[in-house]
Amino acid sequence: MSTPAKRYSAAKEKVRGNGTGLAEFRDSLNFDLDPFQEEACLAVASGSGVLVAAPTGAGKTVVGEFAIFQALSTGRKAFYTTPIKALSNQKYSDLVAIYGPERVGLLTGDLTINGEAEIVVMTTEVLRNMLYADSDTLDSLGYVVMDEVHYLADKFRGAVWEEVIIHLREDVQVISLSATVSNAEEFGGWLDTVRGDTRIIVSEHRPIPLYQHVMVGGRLLDLFAEDVSFDEVAGAPEKMAEVNPELTKLVHRSAGGSGSRGPRGRGRRGGKGWEVDREQLSTRVSRPDMIMALDHAGLLPSLVFIFSRKGCDAAVAQCVRSGLALTTTNEATEIEQAIDLVAHTLPSGDLDVLGFWPWREGLMRGFAAHHAGLLPIFKEVVEELFVRGLVKTVFATETLALGVNMPARSVVLEKLEKFNGESHVSITAGEYTQLTGRAGRRGIDVEGHAVVLWQQDTDPAAVAGLASKRTYPLNSSFRPTYNMSLNLTSQFGRERARGVLETSFAQFQADRSVVGMAKQVRSREESLAGYAKSMTCHLGDFEGYAKLRAELSSAEKEAAKTISRLRRAAAADSLETLQRGDIIEVTGTRRLGRCVVTELDSAWHDPRPTVLTEDKHIRRIGVQDLNGPVQVISQIRIPKGFTGRSPKERKDLAASLRNALTESRPPRESAPAYDFTGSDEQEERITALRGVLKAHPCHGCPEREDHARWSERHAKLLRDTNKLRSQISGRTNTISKTFDRVARVLEDFNYLLPAAEDAAQVQITAAGQRLRRIYGERDLLTSLVMETGAMNKMTAEELAGFISALVFQARREDHGPDPRMPTAKIQMAWETAVKLWSSLSDAEAHASLPETLAPDSGLIWPIYKWARESDLRECLRGTDLAAGDFVRWAKQVIDVLDQLAKIPDLDSGLARSCNQAVQRVRRGVVAYSNVLD
Repeated sequence: MSTPAKRYSAAKEKVRGNGTGLAEFRDSLNFDLDPFQEEACLAVASGSGVLVAAPTGAGKTVVGEFAIFQALSTGRKAFYTTPIKALSNQKYSDLVAIYGPERVGLLTGDLTINGEAEIVVMTTEVLRNMLYADSDTLDSLGYVVMDEVHYLADKFRGAVWEEVIIHLREDVQVISLSATVSNAEEFGGWLDTVRGDTRIIVSEHRPIPLYQHVMVGGRLLDLFAEDVSFDEVAGAPEKMAEVNPELTKLVHRSAGGSGSRGPRGRGRRGGKGWEVDREQLSTRVSRPDMIMALDHAGLLPSLVFIFSRKGCDAAVAQCVRSGLALTTTNEATEIEQAIDLVAHTLPSGDLDVLGFWPWREGLMRGFAAHHAGLLPIFKEVVEELFVRGLVKTVFATETLALGVNMPARSVVLEKLEKFNGESHVSITAGEYTQLTGRAGRRGIDVEGHAVVLWQQDTDPAAVAGLASKRTYPLNSSFRPTYNMSLNLTSQFGRERARGVLETSFAQFQADRSVVGMAKQVRSREESLAGYAKSMTCHLGDFEGYAKLRAELSSAEKEAAKTISRLRRAAAADSLETLQRGDIIEVTGTRRLGRCVVTELDSAWHDPRPTVLTEDKHIRRIGVQDLNGPVQVISQIRIPKGFTGRSPKERKDLAASLRNALTESRPPRESAPAYDFTGSDEQEERITALRGVLKAHPCHGCPEREDHARWSERHAKLLRDTNKLRSQISGRTNTISKTFDRVARVLEDFNYLLPAAEDAAQVQITAAGQRLRRIYGERDLLTSLVMETGAMNKMTAEELAGFISALVFQARREDHGPDPRMPTAKIQMAWETAVKLWSSLSDAEAHASLPETLAPDSGLIWPIYKWARESDLRECLRGTDLAAGDFVRWAKQVIDVLDQLAKIPDLDSGLARSCNQAVQRVRRGVVAYSNVLD
């Protein structure tokens, strides 16, 4: 019997005898294949699927390129999928350079080039959509390369990778390329289960050694006592990973406050680098000084990771102000030429709002920022100039760690913690590895360097722990969506669809995790028994007393929330009634004192008047700046034509403000009275609970608070343990149970007919067939609004603005008042969407499903204005949107509009408006792409 091992061995011998195309492929390269690359290519040549897990920069893509070579050699198609459009664009350009534009295509949702070519590069979502539509483009497909496949762990988009892997035809070879993950064998085992024979090739070797350092006051100190690289530390005996004693001394000196004099640095051995003198050492270093220190040590070009967009922009501004310049005259001239090409593609009137001039100034000096808020064309230029060696330092957020090819000689981490949207958390060993993995350019550098900037609370031992681990587990984020469930039901029927979902990696991992979870429950039960004993009170039932305390705390918090809501509503009402010339006192979080209203801004979704303070500053205020309503204490006349730009204007008006206050003029009208107290029912409940609590026997216990602390620990551990028990009980058939819940919601809204006894009779309604073509996080909500006809009579610009509410998600929660809409039709559609979302979220709560994102009005005005051909400055006025964010969201609006336009039997007027809206939004900076350049 032929086993996979025997087939692989035979293929290996065949290849070495030049029986396949590997020898020819090898001859086309200008470098030798590494052992892991050769092993993976042999597996591809043998007909196996392949999972290649290797560090960033190790050369994984060579295996994908060999699969493409094999496809062309055998007359079949090859698809190359990536998680992001920027990476797709980059790979398309690479392959065009090898095979020519006639043989290579690109599909990214908003861009189609030669889509029926032999080689097509695409985002993974495009391939998923093809599979559900049974597209003819899939004919003759032989190979699919899934680059950055570890992206399937992504909370929002990761499920797409699993959908593709599950649904591809059996005869298609899947070549999965991943960063180094600690559970590659587990993931490979799943691939082998669902795709058949799959070889797992793991390489933990970095082709370019990576050395670790800490920068203290502009001096570079080795992190480890021994002169060892990442590979050596990760696999070395414990003594090899001993922390540099100089750093340990620094910790003690910092903790003891013994002055700023720090350790003497050590020059690197073996002629590798730099000398560090014995001058007095300050532990902090400015960003310009940090760059100069890297330059002095020969460690540029460098990527500096700052986990904040504002931080990246501020770093560039600091370097410009310092006069720092890293470029020669010739380099600056080359950079200027690249910048001029960009300037010609952008409307001159948009350059200021796009931040073009500060961006240009930084680039000319050799440094730049790179983050999601940057205009895509700006990011592309930064990437190109960095790769060409003209830009020496890029300040980037962690989004750069994914995909785009920008290796550097050194990588700097400014901090070891980041904001995850809810709180500041330490980065993981996996994240550290991903970020520092870009250090060391293959074929250019003999070694790479990772540098951590010293902070007051830096613990060298903790840094060493991050720098010596390869922990990066790949965990599935897969769950059935409404669109996915309908497509599966359409293809397979309900019962078979359930079976297909049970083959997901999510279920594969769930089945393996139950044993470990049960062990955790047993351990926690022992701790619970100990906590229960410690909280025992000799005066009575302390558990009952603790429940009363918790109930009172909850009631008081709810009353506080009610008061907070009343204050915000009152603040919004008071701002709505303001007039120019009103004198008010701002005593909230901004504490601006007494101000005069100079301008009203009611065009946006919440009132944000402009005021002049007594000390002559122009400010804008909103609900978030207040802790209650503002009171009009007097009025003055605002001079006609007042702009606030002139110091004299501001000085004169501030004088009028002070004079009015001394004259004690009466207010325009009496201010309404506000009652900021909880409801009578809430107050009565709180009073009653306090009485019961005081009457309880345990209330008088002298050890009450000690018992309470143990009780709180017991309650928290019990909640966590019950949650774990619930997870264990639901692990069996977890994914199919979720599918059943999704199906119930679809039945509630008439997208699926209720299941008959014979599951094969389940039918999808006409609305369900339309929903099959809508992809996105708000897929069902979008369909529900569409089915009401609320969008049918909209103009193209109205439709574009409204669709943004079903796409956009603000980076920060906005609890302001309901927005004003540009037109009555958008207002009606918005109100419809909010009502439908409320019904949908109720149904989801009843079905124990995650809540669909609520519609978000934050992009309606900007997109509406943009579709009406307003300039970018006008579109962004009054918003917190960066230009890059606007472009990114505008492209997602285009994507949804395009999806709707292609739905069969769609209202003809709506389809026409969708197509017109696409054209109106796809203009200017939104339409720009460098792929065709």
